[in-house]
Amino acid sequence: MSKGLLLGGGAVLAVAATWTAVAVMSDPGTGAAAPTASPVPATAEITRQDLVETKTVSGSLTYAGERQLSSGASGTVTWVAGQGTVIRRGRPLLKVDRKPLVLMYGKLPLYRTLQRGMSDGPDVEQLERNLKALGYGDYLTVDDHFSYATEQAVKEWQEDRGLAETGQVDAAQVVFQPAAVRVTEAKADVGAKTAPGQQVLTVSGIRRLVHVDLDTGDQSLARKGAKVTVTLPGGEQANGTITSVGTVAETSGQEQDASTTIDVDITLAKTPKTKLDQAPVEVEMQSERHENVLAVPVEALLALREGGFGVEVVEGPATRIVAVETGAFGGGMVEIEGEGLAEGMKVGVPAP
Repeated sequence: MSKGLLLGGGAVLAVAATWTAVAVMSDPGTGAAAPTASPVPATAEITRQDLVETKTVSGSLTYAGERQLSSGASGTVTWVAGQGTVIRRGRPLLKVDRKPLVLMYGKLPLYRTLQRGMSDGPDVEQLERNLKALGYGDYLTVDDHFSYATEQAVKEWQEDRGLAETGQVDAAQVVFQPAAVRVTEAKADVGAKTAPGQQVLTVSGIRRLVHVDLDTGDQSLARKGAKVTVTLPGGEQANGTITSVGTVAETSGQEQDASTTIDVDITLAKTPKTKLDQAPVEVEMQSERHENVLAVPVEALLALREGGFGVEVVEGPATRIVAVETGAFGGGMVEIEGEGLAEGMKVGVPAP
């Protein structure tokens, strides 16, 4: 039985304690009692429906893909993008000695100086594609060869950016990232010295997501593509879809306080209203769907003296206890199986 079911059972015991007089009259051998005229506080119908097991877990609203950026420049930081700023292609991330470190789009990091006479490669094509997108190189052919036309396009771009017109591009001038980035933290303050390879910014993607460190005992809840409901700060609710489920368990804490979790990322169906960069959220996750089952409100369950649960079936002025096997819990309802139970029967519940 899952942790969610155990919690549900605990709630049942608490409810049952308020009206167990009928339950203790049951026959220890059968779990059923002779009819009695004892009234019940209220009744509910046994229904036939689909039930989905759910569990609410804690998560955090954040941004996708946080990573560190370094600069190939050496000198004094004279400007840096502020926290929360979105930087797109062609825009500076920071300036060293008033010379910009510019963002360009591409998955391949800048691992060598790009210049005329170098060997062909996908990094050259990546640069040329950016130059074209930024409006440079009318006669430039986008391919993997650094040509004279490429060199001239680079010089035009350097002139406009206030860089030395060398026709060469290196890590002091450009950082390649797959798409636009959002500045999470400036690692280098204005006036600070920086050197090649030193971390200067923490950035992330601009897509908001919810991250959950999910206990490995609940990993059956995390299926890629599964729908979830997220409660955001201020009570706002949003629908989401699980888009990533980690395959490596991580252990945190010490000894008795240690916990083992997997990473789960959730994409929201719409942009949340909150402007908070980081915020705690609650995520309702769904497990197995039980179709076309008999169900009653959770509070209809009674704890039987001999163990297990029962329901108090109401038949006119008389009632009887029927032992039941419980299944899925979801939406305040519980799946039941018991001898003679059918859709439409009435069962006792506590008074509202």
